[in-house]
Amino acid sequence: MEVGFFGLLILILDVWAIIKTLGSSATSGSKVMWTVLILLLPVLGFVVWAIAGPKGDGHTQIV
Repeated sequence: MEVGFFGLLILILDVWAIIKTLGSSATSGSKVMWTVLILLLPVLGFVVWAIAGPKGDGHTQIV
């Protein structure tokens, strides 16, 4: 049961990372590279993306 939960959590985080990447102001080539990395290496790709991936669209959002 725990394995399924962690798999679902990884899937949700990966989808979120891909959506954030595609919505960023990065170049098209960079977006493709990050998306492929996240899809091929779901856990490691997400961790690397979280550390070094594109950071938003350049606008500051006040919460």
